Amino acid sequence: MRSLALALLLIPAALLAQKKPRDNKDNLSGYDRSARATVLHDAVVYVAADDSTQKVAEVTPGHELVIIDHSGPWVKVYANTDTPDEADPDRTPEFAEDDTVTPASGWIKDKGVVNAATPNGDAILFGAATNLEEAASQPHAPKNAAPGAHLLYRRVFEYFPNSPLAAEAAFRSADIRWQLEKLDISTLPSAKEQEAYLRPQLYEGEMKHIMKTYPGTKFAAEAAYDLLDNKLCGDWQGLPKCPEMETKLYLKYADQYPESPRAPEAEYNAVYRQGVAVTMYKVDEDRKHAEAAAKQTQTLADEMRTRFPNSDYTRRAQSIAFRIAQGLSIYGSDRE
Repeated sequence: MRSLALALLLIPAALLAQKKPRDNKDNLSGYDRSARATVLHDAVVYVAADDSTQKVAEVTPGHELVIIDHSGPWVKVYANTDTPDEADPDRTPEFAEDDTVTPASGWIKDKGVVNAATPNGDAILFGAATNLEEAASQPHAPKNAAPGAHLLYRRVFEYFPNSPLAAEAAFRSADIRWQLEKLDISTLPSAKEQEAYLRPQLYEGEMKHIMKTYPGTKFAAEAAYDLLDNKLCGDWQGLPKCPEMETKLYLKYADQYPESPRAPEAEYNAVYRQGVAVTMYKVDEDRKHAEAAAKQTQTLADEMRTRFPNSDYTRRAQSIAFRIAQGLSIYGSDRE
Protein backbone atom coordinates (compact mmCIF):
# COMPACT_ATOMS: atom_id res chain seq x y z
CA MET A 1 0.00 0.00 0.00
CA ARG A 2 2.89 2.33 0.84
CA SER A 3 4.43 1.69 -2.59
CA LEU A 4 1.12 2.32 -4.30
CA ALA A 5 0.63 5.61 -2.48
CA LEU A 6 4.15 6.70 -3.43
CA ALA A 7 3.49 5.84 -7.07
CA LEU A 8 0.26 7.86 -7.09
CA LEU A 9 2.07 10.83 -5.62
CA LEU A 10 4.74 10.63 -8.31
CA ILE A 11 2.24 10.73 -11.21
CA PRO A 12 1.34 14.44 -10.88
CA ALA A 13 5.04 15.27 -10.51
CA ALA A 14 5.80 13.42 -13.72
CA LEU A 15 3.03 15.26 -15.53
CA LEU A 16 4.30 18.59 -14.29
CA ALA A 17 7.74 17.72 -15.54
CA GLN A 18 6.32 17.16 -19.02
CA LYS A 19 4.33 20.41 -19.10
CA LYS A 20 5.65 23.85 -18.22
CA PRO A 21 3.70 25.97 -15.71
CA ARG A 22 0.57 27.49 -17.18
CA ASP A 23 1.38 30.92 -15.79
CA ASN A 24 4.15 31.25 -18.36
CA LYS A 25 2.62 33.89 -20.64
CA ASP A 26 4.79 32.82 -23.57
CA ASN A 27 3.42 29.31 -23.30
CA LEU A 28 -0.29 29.53 -22.52
CA SER A 29 -1.07 25.91 -23.34
CA GLY A 30 1.82 24.47 -21.37
CA TYR A 31 3.48 23.16 -24.53
CA ASP A 32 6.48 24.32 -26.51
CA ARG A 33 5.48 27.32 -28.64
CA SER A 34 6.90 25.80 -31.83
CA ALA A 35 4.74 22.69 -31.40
CA ARG A 36 1.45 24.55 -30.97
CA ALA A 37 -0.75 24.94 -34.03
CA THR A 38 -4.32 25.29 -35.21
CA VAL A 39 -6.32 24.39 -38.29
CA LEU A 40 -8.35 26.44 -40.74
CA HIS A 41 -10.90 23.70 -41.41
CA ASP A 42 -12.63 20.82 -39.66
CA ALA A 43 -9.89 18.20 -39.29
CA VAL A 44 -10.55 14.59 -38.33
CA VAL A 45 -8.13 12.91 -35.93
CA TYR A 46 -7.47 9.26 -36.76
CA VAL A 47 -5.88 6.49 -34.69
CA ALA A 48 -3.19 6.00 -37.35
CA ALA A 49 -1.87 7.82 -40.39
CA ASP A 50 -4.60 6.29 -42.51
CA ASP A 51 -8.07 7.72 -43.13
CA SER A 52 -9.56 4.23 -43.12
CA THR A 53 -8.72 3.81 -39.43
CA GLN A 54 -10.88 4.73 -36.47
CA LYS A 55 -11.74 8.42 -35.90
CA VAL A 56 -10.93 9.56 -32.38
CA ALA A 57 -11.75 13.26 -32.45
CA GLU A 58 -12.32 16.34 -34.59
CA VAL A 59 -10.55 19.69 -34.48
CA THR A 60 -12.51 22.74 -35.62
CA PRO A 61 -11.01 26.06 -36.81
CA GLY A 62 -9.15 27.95 -34.12
CA HIS A 63 -8.92 25.08 -31.65
CA GLU A 64 -5.39 24.22 -30.72
CA LEU A 65 -3.35 21.11 -31.27
CA VAL A 66 0.24 20.15 -30.47
CA ILE A 67 2.35 18.60 -33.20
CA ILE A 68 4.29 15.54 -32.02
CA ASP A 69 5.59 13.95 -35.20
CA HIS A 70 5.42 13.94 -39.02
CA SER A 71 4.94 11.05 -41.40
CA GLY A 72 4.64 11.98 -45.08
CA PRO A 73 1.36 13.87 -45.59
CA TRP A 74 0.32 13.23 -41.97
CA VAL A 75 1.11 14.80 -38.61
CA LYS A 76 0.71 13.21 -35.20
CA VAL A 77 -0.96 15.55 -32.72
CA TYR A 78 -2.53 16.07 -29.37
CA ALA A 79 -5.83 17.64 -30.41
CA ASN A 80 -7.97 20.25 -28.65
CA THR A 81 -5.35 21.24 -26.11
CA ASP A 82 -6.89 24.70 -25.55
CA THR A 83 -6.66 26.26 -22.11
CA PRO A 84 -8.85 29.07 -20.76
CA ASP A 85 -7.73 32.64 -21.21
CA GLU A 86 -6.00 33.66 -18.00
CA ALA A 87 -6.06 37.43 -18.52
CA ASP A 88 -8.12 37.73 -15.34
CA PRO A 89 -6.86 35.07 -12.89
CA ASP A 90 -9.53 35.97 -10.34
CA ARG A 91 -12.36 34.74 -12.50
CA THR A 92 -12.91 31.81 -14.83
CA PRO A 93 -14.29 33.02 -18.18
CA GLU A 94 -17.81 31.77 -18.87
CA PHE A 95 -16.87 31.50 -22.54
CA ALA A 96 -13.70 29.49 -21.89
CA GLU A 97 -12.99 26.10 -23.32
CA ASP A 98 -13.62 23.12 -21.05
CA ASP A 99 -10.28 22.64 -19.32
CA THR A 100 -11.28 19.20 -18.06
CA VAL A 101 -11.31 17.62 -21.54
CA THR A 102 -8.40 15.25 -22.06
CA PRO A 103 -6.54 16.01 -25.32
CA ALA A 104 -6.97 13.30 -27.94
CA SER A 105 -3.84 11.80 -29.49
CA GLY A 106 -3.84 10.75 -33.13
CA TRP A 107 -3.06 11.68 -36.72
CA ILE A 108 -4.47 14.35 -39.01
CA LYS A 109 -3.74 15.18 -42.62
CA ASP A 110 -1.12 17.90 -42.95
CA LYS A 111 -3.48 20.37 -44.61
CA GLY A 112 -4.56 23.79 -43.39
CA VAL A 113 -2.30 23.55 -40.34
CA VAL A 114 -0.86 26.90 -39.19
CA ASN A 115 1.70 27.52 -36.46
CA ALA A 116 4.21 30.19 -35.48
CA ALA A 117 6.63 28.99 -38.18
CA THR A 118 4.12 29.27 -41.05
CA PRO A 119 5.23 31.98 -43.50
CA ASN A 120 2.76 34.88 -43.39
CA GLY A 121 0.90 32.90 -40.75
CA ASP A 122 -0.42 35.96 -38.93
CA ALA A 123 -2.16 37.25 -42.06
CA ILE A 124 -3.46 33.78 -42.90
CA LEU A 125 -5.03 33.32 -39.47
CA PHE A 126 -6.37 36.87 -39.42
CA GLY A 127 -7.95 36.42 -42.84
CA ALA A 128 -9.54 33.12 -41.87
CA ALA A 129 -10.92 34.71 -38.71
CA THR A 130 -12.33 37.63 -40.69
CA ASN A 131 -14.06 35.25 -43.10
CA LEU A 132 -15.72 33.43 -40.19
CA GLU A 133 -16.66 36.72 -38.54
CA GLU A 134 -18.33 37.83 -41.75
CA ALA A 135 -20.14 34.50 -42.03
CA ALA A 136 -21.36 34.91 -38.43
CA SER A 137 -23.00 38.22 -39.33
CA GLN A 138 -25.15 36.67 -42.05
CA PRO A 139 -28.68 35.29 -41.64
CA HIS A 140 -28.62 31.57 -40.81
CA ALA A 141 -24.92 31.80 -39.91
CA PRO A 142 -22.99 28.57 -39.33
CA LYS A 143 -23.26 27.52 -35.69
CA ASN A 144 -19.56 27.75 -34.86
CA ALA A 145 -18.65 30.75 -37.05
CA ALA A 146 -18.43 33.32 -34.24
CA PRO A 147 -16.61 31.09 -31.71
CA GLY A 148 -14.25 29.98 -34.49
CA ALA A 149 -13.46 33.59 -35.38
CA HIS A 150 -12.87 34.35 -31.69
CA LEU A 151 -10.32 31.54 -31.43
CA LEU A 152 -8.56 32.22 -34.74
CA TYR A 153 -8.05 35.89 -33.84
CA ARG A 154 -6.71 34.68 -30.49
CA ARG A 155 -4.12 32.48 -32.24
CA VAL A 156 -2.85 35.52 -34.17
CA PHE A 157 -1.64 37.38 -31.08
CA GLU A 158 -0.60 34.20 -29.26
CA TYR A 159 1.52 32.80 -32.09
CA PHE A 160 2.64 36.14 -33.54
CA PRO A 161 2.83 38.58 -30.60
CA ASN A 162 5.06 40.97 -32.56
CA SER A 163 2.81 41.05 -35.62
CA PRO A 164 1.33 44.42 -36.65
CA LEU A 165 -2.00 42.58 -36.59
CA ALA A 166 -1.65 41.41 -32.98
CA ALA A 167 -3.42 44.30 -31.25
CA GLU A 168 -6.35 44.33 -33.63
CA ALA A 169 -6.66 40.54 -33.46
CA ALA A 170 -6.70 40.70 -29.67
CA PHE A 171 -9.52 43.24 -29.69
CA ARG A 172 -11.55 41.44 -32.33
CA SER A 173 -11.26 38.18 -30.43
CA ALA A 174 -12.34 39.82 -27.18
CA ASP A 175 -15.13 41.82 -28.83
CA ILE A 176 -16.69 38.74 -30.43
CA ARG A 177 -16.81 37.07 -27.06
CA TRP A 178 -18.14 40.27 -25.47
CA GLN A 179 -20.98 40.61 -27.97
CA LEU A 180 -21.96 36.94 -27.66
CA GLU A 181 -22.11 37.17 -23.87
CA LYS A 182 -23.98 40.48 -24.11
CA LEU A 183 -26.59 38.84 -26.33
CA ASP A 184 -26.95 35.88 -23.96
CA ILE A 185 -27.37 38.10 -20.90
CA SER A 186 -29.93 40.28 -22.69
CA THR A 187 -32.31 37.29 -22.79
CA LEU A 188 -32.33 36.90 -19.00
CA PRO A 189 -35.10 38.47 -16.86
CA SER A 190 -32.41 40.22 -14.80
CA ALA A 191 -31.28 42.12 -17.92
CA LYS A 192 -34.16 44.54 -17.29
CA GLU A 193 -32.95 45.42 -13.80
CA GLN A 194 -32.19 49.11 -13.49
CA GLU A 195 -29.04 48.71 -11.42
CA ALA A 196 -26.07 47.12 -13.17
CA TYR A 197 -25.05 45.07 -10.11
CA LEU A 198 -28.38 43.22 -10.19
CA ARG A 199 -27.62 41.49 -13.49
CA PRO A 200 -24.76 39.17 -14.58
CA GLN A 201 -21.64 41.08 -15.49
CA LEU A 202 -19.87 40.56 -18.80
CA TYR A 203 -16.42 39.00 -18.45
CA GLU A 204 -13.88 41.85 -18.47
CA GLY A 205 -10.62 39.88 -18.41
CA GLU A 206 -9.83 40.03 -22.11
CA MET A 207 -10.71 43.72 -22.45
CA LYS A 208 -8.57 44.69 -19.49
CA HIS A 209 -5.74 42.55 -20.87
CA ILE A 210 -5.88 44.52 -24.14
CA MET A 211 -5.78 47.85 -22.32
CA LYS A 212 -2.75 46.68 -20.34
CA THR A 213 -0.91 45.06 -23.25
CA TYR A 214 -1.57 47.68 -25.93
CA PRO A 215 -1.87 50.99 -24.03
CA GLY A 216 -2.35 54.13 -26.09
CA THR A 217 -3.70 52.26 -29.12
CA LYS A 218 -7.14 52.68 -30.63
CA PHE A 219 -7.82 49.07 -29.68
CA ALA A 220 -7.25 49.82 -26.00
CA ALA A 221 -9.74 52.69 -26.40
CA GLU A 222 -12.21 50.36 -28.12
CA ALA A 223 -11.88 47.90 -25.25
CA ALA A 224 -12.54 50.68 -22.72
CA TYR A 225 -15.71 51.59 -24.61
CA ASP A 226 -17.02 48.03 -24.47
CA LEU A 227 -16.40 47.96 -20.72
CA LEU A 228 -19.02 50.70 -20.30
CA ASP A 229 -21.71 48.07 -20.94
CA ASN A 230 -21.19 46.70 -17.43
CA LYS A 231 -22.03 50.10 -15.90
CA LEU A 232 -25.16 50.99 -17.85
CA CYS A 233 -28.71 50.59 -16.53
CA GLY A 234 -30.64 47.59 -17.75
CA ASP A 235 -33.92 49.49 -18.06
CA TRP A 236 -34.41 53.22 -17.39
CA GLN A 237 -37.94 52.61 -16.09
CA GLY A 238 -38.86 56.17 -17.00
CA LEU A 239 -36.58 57.64 -14.34
CA PRO A 240 -34.04 60.36 -15.24
CA LYS A 241 -31.32 59.13 -12.87
CA CYS A 242 -30.20 56.50 -15.41
CA PRO A 243 -29.76 58.75 -18.46
CA GLU A 244 -28.10 61.35 -16.21
CA MET A 245 -25.63 58.78 -14.86
CA GLU A 246 -24.95 57.36 -18.32
CA THR A 247 -24.40 60.85 -19.71
CA LYS A 248 -21.51 61.26 -17.27
CA LEU A 249 -20.05 57.87 -18.22
CA TYR A 250 -20.03 58.66 -21.93
CA LEU A 251 -18.66 62.18 -21.46
CA LYS A 252 -15.87 60.87 -19.25
CA TYR A 253 -14.98 58.35 -21.95
CA ALA A 254 -14.98 61.00 -24.71
CA ASP A 255 -12.69 63.19 -22.61
CA GLN A 256 -10.38 60.37 -21.62
CA TYR A 257 -10.07 58.96 -25.16
CA PRO A 258 -10.49 61.98 -27.47
CA GLU A 259 -8.73 60.22 -30.36
CA SER A 260 -10.76 57.03 -30.05
CA PRO A 261 -12.88 55.95 -33.05
CA ARG A 262 -15.71 55.63 -30.50
CA ALA A 263 -15.37 59.16 -29.06
CA PRO A 264 -18.01 60.71 -31.41
CA GLU A 265 -20.40 57.86 -30.63
CA ALA A 266 -19.82 58.31 -26.90
CA GLU A 267 -20.57 62.02 -27.01
CA TYR A 268 -23.65 61.43 -29.18
CA ASN A 269 -24.88 58.94 -26.58
CA ALA A 270 -24.49 61.68 -23.99
CA VAL A 271 -26.50 64.11 -26.14
CA TYR A 272 -29.24 61.55 -26.65
CA ARG A 273 -29.46 60.79 -22.94
CA GLN A 274 -29.73 64.45 -22.05
CA GLY A 275 -32.56 64.72 -24.57
CA VAL A 276 -34.24 61.75 -22.93
CA ALA A 277 -33.78 63.34 -19.52
CA VAL A 278 -35.59 66.48 -20.77
CA THR A 279 -38.65 64.39 -21.61
CA MET A 280 -38.54 62.51 -18.30
CA TYR A 281 -38.24 65.70 -16.27
CA LYS A 282 -41.19 67.21 -18.13
CA VAL A 283 -43.30 64.16 -17.32
CA ASP A 284 -42.35 64.68 -13.65
CA GLU A 285 -43.20 68.40 -14.04
CA ASP A 286 -39.66 69.24 -12.96
CA ARG A 287 -39.19 72.37 -15.04
CA LYS A 288 -35.86 73.40 -13.51
CA HIS A 289 -34.07 70.16 -14.35
CA ALA A 290 -35.79 69.91 -17.73
CA GLU A 291 -34.42 73.30 -18.73
CA ALA A 292 -30.93 72.38 -17.47
CA ALA A 293 -30.94 69.14 -19.47
CA ALA A 294 -32.16 70.98 -22.59
CA LYS A 295 -29.33 73.47 -22.25
CA GLN A 296 -26.81 70.65 -21.81
CA THR A 297 -28.19 68.92 -24.90
CA GLN A 298 -27.57 72.01 -27.04
CA THR A 299 -24.15 72.68 -25.50
CA LEU A 300 -22.94 69.15 -26.20
CA ALA A 301 -24.35 69.17 -29.75
CA ASP A 302 -22.52 72.46 -30.44
CA GLU A 303 -19.32 71.03 -28.96
CA MET A 304 -19.52 68.05 -31.30
CA ARG A 305 -19.55 70.36 -34.32
CA THR A 306 -16.12 71.56 -33.24
CA ARG A 307 -14.66 68.26 -32.07
CA PHE A 308 -16.09 65.94 -34.72
CA PRO A 309 -17.23 68.10 -37.65
CA ASN A 310 -17.34 65.26 -40.18
CA SER A 311 -18.98 62.58 -38.09
CA ASP A 312 -22.48 61.25 -38.70
CA TYR A 313 -22.86 61.20 -34.93
CA THR A 314 -22.45 64.98 -34.91
CA ARG A 315 -25.27 65.40 -37.42
CA ARG A 316 -27.44 63.05 -35.39
CA ALA A 317 -26.72 65.12 -32.29
CA GLN A 318 -27.79 68.27 -34.16
CA SER A 319 -31.09 66.59 -34.93
CA ILE A 320 -31.62 65.70 -31.27
CA ALA A 321 -30.85 69.26 -30.16
CA PHE A 322 -33.25 70.70 -32.77
CA ARG A 323 -36.08 68.44 -31.63
CA ILE A 324 -35.52 69.43 -28.01
CA ALA A 325 -35.57 73.12 -28.96
CA GLN A 326 -38.86 72.51 -30.78
CA GLY A 327 -40.38 70.92 -27.69
CA LEU A 328 -40.54 67.44 -29.19
CA SER A 329 -40.11 64.33 -27.06
CA ILE A 330 -37.00 62.17 -27.43
CA TYR A 331 -38.20 59.36 -25.21
CA GLY A 332 -41.55 57.68 -25.70
CA SER A 333 -44.04 59.09 -28.20
CA ASP A 334 -43.31 62.43 -29.91
CA ARG A 335 -46.80 62.68 -31.40
CA GLU A 336 -48.42 66.07 -30.81
